[in-house]
Amino acid sequence: MVGGGRAHALSLLSIGVPLAGCAGPFSTLEPNGPAAERVATLWWVMLGGSALISTLVAVLIVVAFVKRDSETRVSPKLWIGGFGLGFTSAVLMALLAYALVLGESTLPTPRDGTVAVAAEGRQWDWRFRQPGVSGEIATEGVLNIPVGVPVDVHITTQDVIHSFWVPQLAGKMDAIPGKTNVLRIEASLPGTYEGRCAEFCGIGHAGNVFRVVAHDADGWAAFQRSEPR
Repeated sequence: MVGGGRAHALSLLSIGVPLAGCAGPFSTLEPNGPAAERVATLWWVMLGGSALISTLVAVLIVVAFVKRDSETRVSPKLWIGGFGLGFTSAVLMALLAYALVLGESTLPTPRDGTVAVAAEGRQWDWRFRQPGVSGEIATEGVLNIPVGVPVDVHITTQDVIHSFWVPQLAGKMDAIPGKTNVLRIEASLPGTYEGRCAEFCGIGHAGNVFRVVAHDADGWAAFQRSEPR
């Protein structure tokens, strides 16, 4: 009885530990914006594709160890060519096509009402410039955006390569010396979203984090009335 209880506890632990990594402010499976939702959808589609291929491999292993009469045995050509190469190639090509279409949809395109902000990565923090009524407003460690509005983040770096990443709002975008990259983010709900540098940039990399505050209409208007710095 005791052994059974321990086995049950271990089985729950084996399930709970992986699932615990799918939640929290840095989880890509808890999206709060259109771009992040597309990333999460791609993750689930890839999981489904890999599950199909894994199932096929498991079936092949079982078939290899189960004795059957030669008359009822499936042709090796069918397993290797039809299921092994054909099925796997079809799944991988479908995943690749879906990923390319999805990736194309995440690229910034001209759109009325889009807000432009600037993000500069440094060792080891981030500085931002947001539009204000009287001029740009500079902040450190906190990026302010309006909720429900596409925001184009113009990403640069003062020193080495960094990577701008807010998992619940969009995918990653590198900050490369001498180049400006643009990432479109959008928050569906007001709130604070955690971001971090996703590219190792030195001994202070672990602490290179920031926040994105998504304001409702009144909050965004109030922020824009702040004094430029």
